[in-house]
Amino acid sequence: MSGTGSVRAKRTVQAKGTLRVQQRGPVATVLLENPGMRNAVTEEMWGQFEPVLARLDGEPSIKVVVVRGVGSDFSAGADIGALQQILLDPSTGHSDGGRISAAERALSKFRKPTIAAIDGYCMGGAWQIAGACDIRIASDAAVFGITPAKIGIVYPLSGIDRLVRQVGPAPAKFLLFSGDFVDAHTALALGLVARVVPQPEFWADIDSFARRLASRSQLSIHAMKDLVDAIAGGAEDLAARNEYWQQEMAASSDPAEGVRAFLAKEIPEFSWLSTASRQPGS
Repeated sequence: MSGTGSVRAKRTVQAKGTLRVQQRGPVATVLLENPGMRNAVTEEMWGQFEPVLARLDGEPSIKVVVVRGVGSDFSAGADIGALQQILLDPSTGHSDGGRISAAERALSKFRKPTIAAIDGYCMGGAWQIAGACDIRIASDAAVFGITPAKIGIVYPLSGIDRLVRQVGPAPAKFLLFSGDFVDAHTALALGLVARVVPQPEFWADIDSFARRLASRSQLSIHAMKDLVDAIAGGAEDLAARNEYWQQEMAASSDPAEGVRAFLAKEIPEFSWLSTASRQPGS
């Protein structure tokens, strides 16, 4: 897939929603599309994350992925009407994440930088999508709510673990126990998002930021993403991962190009491209 276009994951006639992919140059946007239900994520949509992300990972022209909702909302969360099926983990028989946790895992393991662009509602299971992205940016019209206590379920362990690591135990308890909605500036103060942008400027800001990331050295970004995630997850092979990236840097032309462009006051033209088979964990 290259150039401007779209890719739809396979779906049945009965499906209400889908993940839709648009590409503009080096930036791909994954759209949560179920507008009649505020982009609530259906069982089929959850299942589409893994194959869609695998396809984007294998496309060399794509350097950055933005995840957003269609229209004025990010997502109202998991489709409540199918929640039992969505949460079921067939391997255990328990309702501990199921398709939601699988989608969250696929996003968190994705090698390229990801941005969650959050406008309007980001509720319940939708937070696991946003939380699994590398960077979260919200419009000042965004509203957040992590609502398992309102419907009598236990939030998936993967989502609780990520939330605690991102905001700390006390804010996580406040959000999970109360299920209260919080506005974008409160979300910023709690650590749910990195930045809040006025809504009229939001989409232009997201586009500019994504393209800025795409212009940076992808060697630098991939290495630092891998190392940050390894540190955050307490990986035992941190030293080996660092050694791998040191060797990759020594073999790459990106450092020399970066220095040359800096001294010449020019825009660098970095050439390193991701090859999944040669990265740590492959």
